[in-house]
Amino acid sequence: MLQSSVPALLSSNPASLTCDCLAHRFGNASDQPYRRPRYPSDMSDAEWAVVRDAMPVPGWLEGRGGQPESYCHRQMVDAVRYLVAGGITWRAMPADFPAWDRVHAFFRRWRDKGLTAEFHDRLRDRVREAAGRDPEPTAGVIDAQSVRGAASVPAATRGYDGGKKVNGRKRHIVVDTLGLLLVVMVTAASVTDRDAGQTLLARLRDRHWRVTRVWADGGYTGRLVDLARDAWRIALTVVRRSDDTSGFTVLPKRWLVERTFAWLMHSRRLARDYETRTDTSEAVIRWSMSMVMSRRLVRRAR
Repeated sequence: MLQSSVPALLSSNPASLTCDCLAHRFGNASDQPYRRPRYPSDMSDAEWAVVRDAMPVPGWLEGRGGQPESYCHRQMVDAVRYLVAGGITWRAMPADFPAWDRVHAFFRRWRDKGLTAEFHDRLRDRVREAAGRDPEPTAGVIDAQSVRGAASVPAATRGYDGGKKVNGRKRHIVVDTLGLLLVVMVTAASVTDRDAGQTLLARLRDRHWRVTRVWADGGYTGRLVDLARDAWRIALTVVRRSDDTSGFTVLPKRWLVERTFAWLMHSRRLARDYETRTDTSEAVIRWSMSMVMSRRLVRRAR
C-alpha cells in the first residue's frame, strides 16, 4: 500500500503543517521545527514527492500496532541519506537533524522489518516503468566486489580475498540491464563467487521469477552453470575476456554491473565496510541505490 493511497477517512492532525509526510499529517510530529534543506544529500521538493509516494505506510496508521511517530519522515530519510553519502558515524549526525539515536532506531526498524528493501524495490519498479520497461526484469548481470573492512567488522564475518588481496568483505549483487539492483548479499571476502552465487541466484529466483538469463564473468564457471539451469531454470552465460586482449576492455553486459559498483562508490559510507552486521551493509547499499533512483526519476520528470 503506497503512502499516496492512505484512506481519506483518516483525519489529519489539526495543527498547522510544514510537511506533508504521514508523521506530520496523522502522527505526533507536528511540533517538530521545520528544517530547510542545506546539504547535497538532502531531497528537493520534487525528489521528496517521488520518495514520499514510494515509502511504506507505517503499521500504526493501518491499525497494526505501534505508536504514531513523533519525527518527520522527510527529516529521517534526509538524515539516513546524509550518513550514507557522507560516510559519517552515527554520533556525528548534525544538530539540525533529529537526535542520532532516533535516526539509528528508524534505520534499524526499516532494516529488520524489510521496509528498506520494499522502499528500494518500489523505486526500482518506477524507474523501469519510466524507461519503458516492464517492472519485472527477465535478465540480469551478476558480479562481486571485495572491499576492505574497518575495525568494526567482526572476525566472524570478514575474510581475505587472495585474488584481490583484500582483507574485509565481499558484496555480491545482481542487476538488471539498466544497472538497477535486484538482489544483494554481503559475505566475508574469503567466500568464492561460485559459493555465494548459489545463494544469490536462489534469492533472485524467489524475488524475480521471470529472470531466465544472467551474464557473469569467469569466476562463476563450473557446476554453478549446470545448477542454475537445472534448479532455477536460469541460463548462466559466462562472458570471457579474450586472452589476446591487453589493457582495459569493455566487455559485453559485464560493464553494466561494473557501472553499478561505480554508482555505489559515490557513497562514502561504502568506500569500505564499516558495519558490524552484514544485513546492515546490505541495507546501506539499498539506501545508496535509492538515492540514485530517486534523482533519476526527478530528472526524467523534468
